[in-house]
Amino acid sequence: MEDVSDPPFRAICKENGCDMLYTEFISSEGLIRDASKSLKKLDIFAFERPVGVQIFGENLDSMREATKVVERVQPDVLDINYGCPVCKVVCKGAGSAILKDVDKMERLTREIVNATQLPVTVKTRLGWDESSIRIVEVALRLQDAGIKALSIHARTRAQMYKGESDWSWIQKVKSHPDIEIPIFGNGDVDTPQKAHHNRITYQPDGIMIGRAAIGNPWIFNQIKHFFATGTEAPAPTLHEKVAVCKRHLLLSVEWKGERTGIVEMRRHYTNYFKGIPNFKPIRLQLVTLEELPRILELLDEIALFDDRYELIGSESIVYSEEMTVC
Repeated sequence: MEDVSDPPFRAICKENGCDMLYTEFISSEGLIRDASKSLKKLDIFAFERPVGVQIFGENLDSMREATKVVERVQPDVLDINYGCPVCKVVCKGAGSAILKDVDKMERLTREIVNATQLPVTVKTRLGWDESSIRIVEVALRLQDAGIKALSIHARTRAQMYKGESDWSWIQKVKSHPDIEIPIFGNGDVDTPQKAHHNRITYQPDGIMIGRAAIGNPWIFNQIKHFFATGTEAPAPTLHEKVAVCKRHLLLSVEWKGERTGIVEMRRHYTNYFKGIPNFKPIRLQLVTLEELPRILELLDEIALFDDRYELIGSESIVYSEEMTVC
């Protein structure tokens, strides 16, 4: 979720039912060196709470110093990322690379817990590969080190984001008689039905959703609706999709400045309007236009299509935007 779960994205998710938010993961080395991009990721706002700041790294001293930097913004929790599988992180010995050295993982975690008054949580994977899954042992050792909750992405690092996640391991951790901390599950939850199945079958204390919320922030309220009623909530209309997309864009521009906000919003359009036939020409315009008024005008034109995605009129639609400080 790097370069995705920024304050504008988190605002949209919060408004659509997300209970707890996390920042993008932040390099400990970047924080202690005052790297502007890393420090910018520490921006959190009152509307987000409860919110966690997630950091990663492999050097004990750097992680301890970064913890002190994080404390300045007073998040509700400090989260350690031991799960990121991408090469640029793993090659430095951070993220899921630490799964190859559980002793170091425990030692590093204990040091961070002792270095801060913030509640410390961890996000990790099942193991480095299929032959080295030690997630039950990892959970017990991290609990002993003092973490307050554990989130498990039910894949190994070797799987990256491919293949199916194996939530049976989450159940094994959760059902262990010595586990007392909350255990949260992550991986492949992209529909209310999957969320309900995993909740009933594997009994996690909560479910984390990442990629499935990109361009689909409604998933949080849809899941809650399904839990409460056993029925699917109505899918968002095209008008609703456009309204939320516009709000996301305007929040992005407000937080990042017009040029950067426009450019970084481009990654979201495909997901917001997934499934619309023959959308490619419009998407190409959205990702090349550089003037905010013209982008907003084009989004209004998209809203003029009916449920069959056929143009139903040329009337101008005006949306009232109530901006959040972000």
